[in-house]
Amino acid sequence: MPENTTEERPPQLDNVRDNATQEDFKMKNKVWEMLEYAGPQLEEFPRAKRGLAQKIDGTMLDILELVIMLENKHYKKTTLGELDTKVDVLRHLIRLAASTKYTRSGKPCLPMKKYEMMAKYINEIGCMVGGYYKSLNGSTSGNGSAAK
Repeated sequence: MPENTTEERPPQLDNVRDNATQEDFKMKNKVWEMLEYAGPQLEEFPRAKRGLAQKIDGTMLDILELVIMLENKHYKKTTLGELDTKVDVLRHLIRLAASTKYTRSGKPCLPMKKYEMMAKYINEIGCMVGGYYKSLNGSTSGNGSAAK
């Protein structure tokens, strides 16, 4: 067995608090990519549905805020639960934006190709949240005793 048993931190984490992990950064980068993609799409919503575009934008910004909070919290489960809920809300909002029945004209606010891209981002973030939650639970099943 090697004498040096301390784990080396990746260089990206050198100047970050000890409780932030590499997963925090991956998730934040994915949320950032989603925001950059969605911004121009939301500006194309019809005037009558700008409220929906604002709600989607606000929800994405809430998700970014929660991911940033994850980096700085020692106890992460509550924040992960809030994040999971926000991701689910966003999933439903973009589904509504892609619905042809939501507008009087029958034309969706978010065309199918753009909806698919947004859904891809949301699913990737959702998988990251789920994986992060599982990693906090360790090998325990349901009692959460191994969580931070």
